[in-house]
Amino acid sequence: QVQLVESGGGLVQAGGSLRLSCAASGSTFSISDMGWYRQAPGKQRELVASISHGGTTNYAGSVKGRFTISRDNAKNTVYLQMNSLKPDDTAVYYCHANNGAALTPFYRDYWGQGTQVTVSS
Repeated sequence: QVQLVESGGGLVQAGGSLRLSCAASGSTFSISDMGWYRQAPGKQRELVASISHGGTTNYAGSVKGRFTISRDNAKNTVYLQMNSLKPDDTAVYYCHANNGAALTPFYRDYWGQGTQVTVSS
């Protein structure tokens, strides 16, 4: 099993920055991809950004150029640097990890408890 613990959320004014961190513990040897999702009130959870074990990144179009995902494999930690924040970025942000075995019966994924990000106008 893998446990994910997020930190770094909070309240910020539009145009400001926040940095989220997510530390993994447990069976971290099994982790392949890591990423961040978010869910705003009344909306579905959506992918914000993801990063493979080798560092390949993927971003939602709405955050491209403003957010940067990175990871430190030695620390089993993934980060999300969020710049030029907008009120539309307000959501609960969830850390996600998987074992890379997509489309197989062995696929496992894990979620953090979420951290609130609120951007005021």
